[in-house]
Amino acid sequence: MAAENPVAGTWSDETIKAALADAHIPSLMAALVHLTGDRSHIKLEWKPTYDFFGDGQGGLPQSAVEEIRSKAFAAIKAHLSGQAMPDQPTEENLRPLMDFVAGAEIPERYVPFLLEELSVANGRERGAPAPFDAPADAKAGFKTLIIGSGMSGLLSAIHLQRAGLAFEILDKNADVGGTWFENTYPGCRVDNPNHLYSYSFEPNYDWPFHYSTQDILYQYFRNVADKYNLRPHIRFSTEVISSTFNEMTNDWHVIIKRPDGTRETLVANAVICAVGQLNCPRLPDIDGRDSFMGTSFHSARWRHDVDLTGKRVAVIGTGASAFQFVPEIAPKVGHLTVFQRTPPWLGPTPNYHDKVSEGKKWLLRHVPYYEKWYRFWLFWMLTDGIYDYVKVDPNWTGPKTAVSETNMLLRSMLEALIVAQAGAKPDLAPKLVPQYPMGGKRSVRDNGVWISALCRDNVDLTDSPIKRIVPNGIETADGKIHEVDVIIYGTGFTASDFLMPMKFSGRNGVDLHQQWDGDARAYLGMTVPNFPNLFLLYGPNTNIVVNGSIIFFSECSVRYIMGCLKLLIQGGHKAIECRQDVHDTFNAEVDAGNKLMAWGVEQVTSWYKNARGRVSQNWPFPLVDYWTRTRTPAPGDFIFRD
Repeated sequence: MAAENPVAGTWSDETIKAALADAHIPSLMAALVHLTGDRSHIKLEWKPTYDFFGDGQGGLPQSAVEEIRSKAFAAIKAHLSGQAMPDQPTEENLRPLMDFVAGAEIPERYVPFLLEELSVANGRERGAPAPFDAPADAKAGFKTLIIGSGMSGLLSAIHLQRAGLAFEILDKNADVGGTWFENTYPGCRVDNPNHLYSYSFEPNYDWPFHYSTQDILYQYFRNVADKYNLRPHIRFSTEVISSTFNEMTNDWHVIIKRPDGTRETLVANAVICAVGQLNCPRLPDIDGRDSFMGTSFHSARWRHDVDLTGKRVAVIGTGASAFQFVPEIAPKVGHLTVFQRTPPWLGPTPNYHDKVSEGKKWLLRHVPYYEKWYRFWLFWMLTDGIYDYVKVDPNWTGPKTAVSETNMLLRSMLEALIVAQAGAKPDLAPKLVPQYPMGGKRSVRDNGVWISALCRDNVDLTDSPIKRIVPNGIETADGKIHEVDVIIYGTGFTASDFLMPMKFSGRNGVDLHQQWDGDARAYLGMTVPNFPNLFLLYGPNTNIVVNGSIIFFSECSVRYIMGCLKLLIQGGHKAIECRQDVHDTFNAEVDAGNKLMAWGVEQVTSWYKNARGRVSQNWPFPLVDYWTRTRTPAPGDFIFRD
């Protein structure tokens, strides 16, 4: 569609009808209620169905779709011509709309949570920075250091800025963006829909893809940094060496290495660590790794100067990164050998590489509340809507490849899809079906390109364990030597080594890593006993496997941290520290919860578990529980020092 002037009344009928042809119908129906004030547009016989593998349109009959589009056309035309919006639905009236769009009866305890996510009744976006009431002189003397300028670091800075609190950001990289700055391998893209993977208060109506590529995500965060004028507050190419809490002055002394290599000590009242979990590449401990005479590199440190054209290439690992870059490099290499330890579960996502239609962009931008309901639908479909399918049934007596009857049902459907795709190489299918339960590890988005790449004549997949690396290639346990020119490690990150290699010394000189002793824990993933005024984002047990976007967790966490700072400053205190008993009780709950999820069962091994076998990464409960527990910090959970 040609661009037109977005002034009311200037859009042609053809433009509106073309946009409606691209509409997500359940979201459009809800928006129609807002536009007209007429709830009769929501007919029970048209209620969408919840469908893992459908097109997202809810299975409505074509006659209903055409009627909805016709009514929406008239309502949008009236709106664009200047007709006033009717009184908006109350929260009580929004409740049945939520059930309708979700295609499910949403449990009552979710309603306040989802109403905030929907953010159509209270006039304020969920996650948006809020004013910070405290005496001006108390705020004036308070400074926070933020470590990291990725998604969580920028979010923290925006909230601190809105609160009128001084802050400075330190980042070892040369620009903002975190993982979207560091990972530049071919095919790198987000695995959450972009209309959900974005700040709730900074929607982008013009995402070019449903799942955008690295360069687009990187630019999104660059734009956010510029919009909020954060760059003057950031020290780039600056590494944090150590942080020590001074009990006499109740502040943190942070030693940094500046870009020129010299060191400097900064002093701050609080420190927010926003360094993420997936930023230190892990190279596997394989005998002979350093003997290889060819070129080798980790996918997170992609060598763009290495031309793979016609080369014999080995890829070690079949995780999320390899899943994205293998289909990109397979057509250009001479031969590709993929070394697999465990296959990933594939989640059907036909639009994984698809562009967002111009019609959908138009609706998101110009139809009131359509964007809200579309994001709401994505949120429910991709978060707690699937939670029960990966929950352990303690009475399950079936095979260990599943954890419940519903989990087995989901497994059967996904297995059938995998086998069907591998038809070109019948011997491939048995290697591609995971022998662990669905939900044991994060599934990868599947639109067919992964298995298509493995079916190419110049690609082999081997699941024979690697015995050692030799100067000219890789030797596997079956005695075969695979001669290669290049080895690419798609072997993940040292995710369990939280905050490494930085050092933190808290009260009484306690070393954080010694206190953790290889088993990182924090209250709500954010605060640690003995470490006052230190807050973690994307900390222990705040990762997610099947339900949601990490941006959701960060927005909840930053709101909570701002609440902690408000308690500190408003109360005239110098330090706030999590109580040990509160911390321990919470972690016992988390450990018990993780044992009842697919990723926590004994037969599953993954990077979610640390060297002790404990799940140190994941939140085991529904998202609503994290939202509820982080809305407002309870003063009784903390020790205050004046």
